[in-house]
Amino acid sequence: MRFTLLTTLSLLSALVAAHPTAESSLQKREDQVQTATLVFHGAPVEYTLQVPADGSVVETNNDINVNIIDANDYHAFTNCQFTFGGPQQPTLVQSIDNKTGKQSIIVGPPAPVVSVSCQGMCVPVYGMCYGFDNQWIGPCCNGFCAATRCRPWIAPGNVN
Repeated sequence: MRFTLLTTLSLLSALVAAHPTAESSLQKREDQVQTATLVFHGAPVEYTLQVPADGSVVETNNDINVNIIDANDYHAFTNCQFTFGGPQQPTLVQSIDNKTGKQSIIVGPPAPVVSVSCQGMCVPVYGMCYGFDNQWIGPCCNGFCAATRCRPWIAPGNVN
């Protein structure tokens, strides 16, 4: 009995010591700043901007009237702030292409984007949105959370 109790306690303490704590997982996630790749479309031209998701403001240095912003690796609709030139703030609408699964932000009326600021994290497609401990890790960048994993908006074989 005594041997079994000591062995069990030793095994339990080894398992607890080997299991990463929630704090270390959270700290690891906070140390890694994501980068949002945004593609700004305006009539026949486009430009790409890499925006760190750390809250810093990134100037676009471009004056084209943007009508679509593609954001396929980051949830820019909720996690980014766009500053537009002109007297009136345009309306932004989230859009997901039901054939390709690509997500965009529709800008109306078209306007030049002066700067962008993004903050927060999201989980890439097939990443874990819930951990092994059933704790929420984060929202999916481009898709939805099902059975602990981020799934794409459409099934991979359904692209025509």
